[in-house]
Amino acid sequence: MLGFRGASRYYHPRYRDGFGLECDAMRVVREEMGLTNVKLMIPFCRTLEEGRKVLQVMAQHGLERGKEGLEVYVMAEIPSNVILAKEFAGIFDGFSIGSNDLTQLTLGIDRDSAVISELFDENNPAVIAMLENVIRSAQEAGLKIGLCGQAPSDYPDFARFLVEQGIDSISFNADALLQGIENIRAAEAAVP
Repeated sequence: MLGFRGASRYYHPRYRDGFGLECDAMRVVREEMGLTNVKLMIPFCRTLEEGRKVLQVMAQHGLERGKEGLEVYVMAEIPSNVILAKEFAGIFDGFSIGSNDLTQLTLGIDRDSAVISELFDENNPAVIAMLENVIRSAQEAGLKIGLCGQAPSDYPDFARFLVEQGIDSISFNADALLQGIENIRAAEAAVP
């Protein structure tokens, strides 16, 4: 989970050609299929410089941020994304919180380890503080912020927390969609 993944692959010689194919596919989606509302997200972007490098490579493949309305979001799933959220807001058009990875990296817990899996908790005060910080930073910058993760469907209180924070969107896995919608509806009804 911590190795050669996400943004670091996109500009690295070992995967650069693969990322070029991904960019070509997104150009087809946007230009030929006309789906210009598709936003691109950069996962596991560890540093500001890494974000700039990825945007540069994307532009070389015809995906220039801002051109033809192209918006590029960064996944906020690493503590550095939260700590430097204001700076990341100067590079990207929005954020999508990856709550599973952010929880895992904030607490130093491998969520796939059966030995310590009970310690994995999106409701941990440290994780909540990280979420509050990145949501507030995005809002202060005037950027959209969403969340991708299991917690809003599993925990009604977590869904309510997100609604209270004014998060812009929440995405769910297909198997969690109905419960997630129910939790969000209840949260919106309870929050003035």
